[in-house]
Amino acid sequence: MTWIHAALISAAILAVVNVVDSHLVSRRFTGLREFMLLLGCIHLAYGLVLSLLAPLPAGVDLSFVRWAILSSLFRTGAIVILLDGLRHREVSTVIPVVYTYPMFVAVIAFVALGERLAWQQWLAIAIVVSGAVLISLNREPSRLRTGRPRFALIALASLLFAIADVSGKVALEQITSWNLFWIGALVLGGVFLAVSLRRQVIADIVALPDRAKALGLVGLNEVIAPIGIVISYWALQRGPVSLVSTLLSTRPLFVLLFALILSRWAPGFLFWSGGRRLVAVRIIATLLIVAGVAVIEFT
Repeated sequence: MTWIHAALISAAILAVVNVVDSHLVSRRFTGLREFMLLLGCIHLAYGLVLSLLAPLPAGVDLSFVRWAILSSLFRTGAIVILLDGLRHREVSTVIPVVYTYPMFVAVIAFVALGERLAWQQWLAIAIVVSGAVLISLNREPSRLRTGRPRFALIALASLLFAIADVSGKVALEQITSWNLFWIGALVLGGVFLAVSLRRQVIADIVALPDRAKALGLVGLNEVIAPIGIVISYWALQRGPVSLVSTLLSTRPLFVLLFALILSRWAPGFLFWSGGRRLVAVRIIATLLIVAGVAVIEFT
């Protein structure tokens, strides 16, 4: 398996995770903190166990561990914004905007590293932004009218993911993909528990309607998620960060495909607006985004 195959497989796996996350935070849990508390416990356990099974390489420079921690902090912040977005908006409108982050990778490289972009790549950036704005303007019906995260906040998650990938790539020069995963799991678990570990949150989880099914879905999703994450880190370690991030950003296509299938087979599983015009706009916007990020890196 090449890093190209790995990145595409990771995108497909994590698209499934995003779809299930959207169902859980919008349909199963009354508050985001309940979901975060469960994720925090699971990822903290992952981090503790894997830190023993996959210790850091002998003689590793601690500066690379700090890069891994920094990457994990940025990624955790992005995930919080992403989960909040999935709680209030349809998954097919949130994921395409978040996964414009290769655009930010290109800009960061231009500003910080002095890399020059061809005019075709700047044009591609404009195409990506246009696709993201098109999705943002074509919103779902009024049943999700309250508490919608602003477009700028979702775009911030995209920027945080970009920084996380670049700093993670630096860390992977001396640590393994498993090391980066368990460091990230410890950071995410610690942050989520610090934010969510409250008596009322625990009481809300205990009082969940159909609690067994909700917890079962969380458990299944968090078995799938680490597979996709580790595969993405494996690809990031072996391929150029810009190209890997571009391939990972194909996730919106998989999300849209899965959401379309679920809208037919399980219409109550997700928030979904199924009008033909709206679906057509989302498909066009998603294709714009993927085409734009591909041009940025492959020109």
